[in-house]
Amino acid sequence: MSFRKNPFSGGFAISCGLKHLIDWISNFHFDRSDVEYLGTLCGDNGEPLFSPEFLTYMSELKFTCDVHAVPDGTLVFAHEPLVRVVGPIVQCQLLESVILNIMNFQTLIATKSARVSLAAGDRPVIEFGLRRAQGIDGALAASYASYVGGCTSTSNVMAGKLYGIPVKGTHAHSWVMSFDSELQAFHAYADAMPNNTIFLVDTYDTLLGVAHAIKVGKYLRNNGHKLAGIRLDSGDLAYLSIEARKMLDEAGFNDAIILASNDLDEHVISSLNDQSARIDAWGVGTKLATAYDQPALGGVYKMSAVRNPSEDWQPKLKLSEQTAKISTPGILQVRRFIDHLSEPPWFIGDMVFDESTPPDANEQVIIDPMDFTRRKSFAKGAQSVDLLIPIFVKGKLRYPMPTIEQSKARVAEQLRHLHPTIKRLLNPHKYPVGLERNLHEVRTELILKTRNANRTNTKW
Repeated sequence: MSFRKNPFSGGFAISCGLKHLIDWISNFHFDRSDVEYLGTLCGDNGEPLFSPEFLTYMSELKFTCDVHAVPDGTLVFAHEPLVRVVGPIVQCQLLESVILNIMNFQTLIATKSARVSLAAGDRPVIEFGLRRAQGIDGALAASYASYVGGCTSTSNVMAGKLYGIPVKGTHAHSWVMSFDSELQAFHAYADAMPNNTIFLVDTYDTLLGVAHAIKVGKYLRNNGHKLAGIRLDSGDLAYLSIEARKMLDEAGFNDAIILASNDLDEHVISSLNDQSARIDAWGVGTKLATAYDQPALGGVYKMSAVRNPSEDWQPKLKLSEQTAKISTPGILQVRRFIDHLSEPPWFIGDMVFDESTPPDANEQVIIDPMDFTRRKSFAKGAQSVDLLIPIFVKGKLRYPMPTIEQSKARVAEQLRHLHPTIKRLLNPHKYPVGLERNLHEVRTELILKTRNANRTNTKW
């Protein structure tokens, strides 16, 4: 499984979804109701689509594949494998849709979260996307991937329960509207939940709402509590946050935070920071949980080699008139090279190679699969690490799944080693990813051979 283009016109992606993929594969089977349903399907002639023998085979099917994958939270790039499955072809094909469904979406959301968090800098980002997410299951997956990617908490309480993500939130506009006045609503909320008093101040008039929050904040202070902050959800967030900060500070609430929401993404946050907005935390919902500006990653799952019993592997590729859609053959692995002389040690390039023909340590060259004239070499003895690690071996789980906190920490550590020019939001520098020289030659030869074998008489 790989993808052909870095999402959001960015310079990188964050792999995510392995936890849920492991959970699914660990429960892989066809129960009686599954087989009975398949038995009801008919072909165009009205006859059963599947034979009784096949249905019996499916009812007894056990997962026996090897699965290698990059850990959740790993930096990944276009044209390199995230997941590799080796086993009986029927099992490999049955995994296709679930691998793409899980890995495509969660990788997309984790990447968006990382971009938003980079724009936010050291200020926390709360994932607010539940109400706009694509269904309940999509919302839970989005909350998980968002936290791995960099968010500090979620408003999705079910995700907090299931995954151990910190939960944060404020009251809604409906709370204010259910009282005769905003001031009365704030007082009632302060009495009900004095240890979570972030007031949503824009229901009627934002700066008047700030004044009301300050008044109730004094009431809280006199009763041994504190005003946690205010939330801005509409209007000119830069101007309103600056004015609100002045009002809060003048009233002695210097430690009260200003939380902003309202269709935020990495570009809006970056712009608000450029405008010196006084925003301490960000609530990002729709454009994070739905990957608003790119709704799909476009990952693909292609056969790269096949063999019959007692025979050697035969490399396979998919051809296309679009260079980006030509797949890469072989038992693929990714090797990441690291410049340990820099501080911090930068990731300097990824080599995709065939494990059946390991790279020559004396000639470590990568060739861009989209442009064979673009090449990069690495010094002999350069430090490196292979990214795909064993997850299942002959159907048995061999990978101790990290906690969500460990996966989240991995993202931060990985991004620390990625050069700032590759992390920038607009026109990022291209990170070098290429095929090992021998793999490039095998791929090129196979392209020519396959085209010749399938060529018809055509005049040019």
